[in-house]
Amino acid sequence: MRVGVIGSGYVGLVAGACLAEAGNDVVCADIDQSKIDRLNAGDVPIYEPGLESYIARNLSTGRLSFTSDVAAAVKASHIIFIAVGTPPDEDGSADLQHVLAVARTIGESMEDEKIVITKSTVPVGTARLVREEIEAHTDLPVHVCSNPEFLKEGAAIDDFMKPDRVVVGVDSEYAAEVLRDLYAPFVRTGRAVMVMDVPAAEITKYAANAMLATRISFMNSIARLCEATGADVDAVRQGVGSDSRIGPSFLFPGVGYGGSCFPKDVQALVRTMADHGVDASILQAVEDVNYAQKRTLLDRLVDRYGEDLSGRTVAVWGLAFKPNTDDMREAPSLVTIEGVLERGARVVAHDPVAAQEARVHLGDRIEYVDTNYDALDGADALVIHTEWHPYRSPDFRRMRASMNTPFILDGRNLYDPKDMADFGFEYASIGRSPVGPEREG
Repeated sequence: MRVGVIGSGYVGLVAGACLAEAGNDVVCADIDQSKIDRLNAGDVPIYEPGLESYIARNLSTGRLSFTSDVAAAVKASHIIFIAVGTPPDEDGSADLQHVLAVARTIGESMEDEKIVITKSTVPVGTARLVREEIEAHTDLPVHVCSNPEFLKEGAAIDDFMKPDRVVVGVDSEYAAEVLRDLYAPFVRTGRAVMVMDVPAAEITKYAANAMLATRISFMNSIARLCEATGADVDAVRQGVGSDSRIGPSFLFPGVGYGGSCFPKDVQALVRTMADHGVDASILQAVEDVNYAQKRTLLDRLVDRYGEDLSGRTVAVWGLAFKPNTDDMREAPSLVTIEGVLERGARVVAHDPVAAQEARVHLGDRIEYVDTNYDALDGADALVIHTEWHPYRSPDFRRMRASMNTPFILDGRNLYDPKDMADFGFEYASIGRSPVGPEREG
């Protein structure tokens, strides 16, 4: 099939590369000429395991191409995905200006019947606005559908190639059949292509992300209760997750959710519900809990050393909001680091892939090192934000020998508290009692 993907960000690149891998002729368009030049040279601007090889392979076969000529991409394609950004507006609602700009270009450029699909995460009613914008500029037939993405950063290729489900909201049986055919190679093991009305598909995306965010905030609230009562949150998590009605996913306590999806999608759904007169207090609470949770490690560091951190060195392991990505958007590490810098401390950080992206947010106000151990020299505390694999089984004796004070704040519960006490660390984690020697100045 002839497929156009407008927007070459995270979602657009993954969708375009995977659809080309399945044998389609795909053109990805973006108005950022520098990005297009990089992509045509095989230089992928985001880190996602497997994506670079998919793009290189399909560029070499000619099934995938990149262009800054959006109109030409529209003319060359029968199926057009809109995959541009929908950042939060000042009131938390999704900013649709880029989506509607693409719709206008489609209407002005199309020369025959098109199937237009919103792949961007958009609030309910967006497909109607897209249709109105396209039809304001053409009399040609157009089918406007919704096909929300359910990609986990760090596992996006697998999620696209072997999806749990494919959700498509359609406005015609013709569009439904074309999309069933398009996704047939990805659901051969029996996974469902779920065809529904367009508003239902638009709501499904927000509802799914909000549900996952709710589980995270709920478990973080339980973790705080465990800390207050001396209970072990790991035991509670296992007890709750073993219930078949609940399951274990997204019940791990931590320093809050970040990234490009959960924060803005919860905010956007709150706004959409308010616009339709629906009580959104449960989701407002989810957001409030997450905001407080992001401050947890900073608050504990201040409890340990006081508000004035001048002369202290704080080591940070992990900058990205989760492993296997360089995404720093809404990363909890930013909250901790900004707070530490405001209080006068020196920050030395390590992340396997996100250092370059972190510079966009933090510049040279912190020091970046090549190995996680390099961050520990003379450190008064180690703060762990991201559960990268190299951090899971480190050399604890080497760590203790390097640090000025063997104090670890573990935001991902990577280690066993008893083991840490045996190694001589003062160790605090999430939802578990702190352990360690008597504190010294």
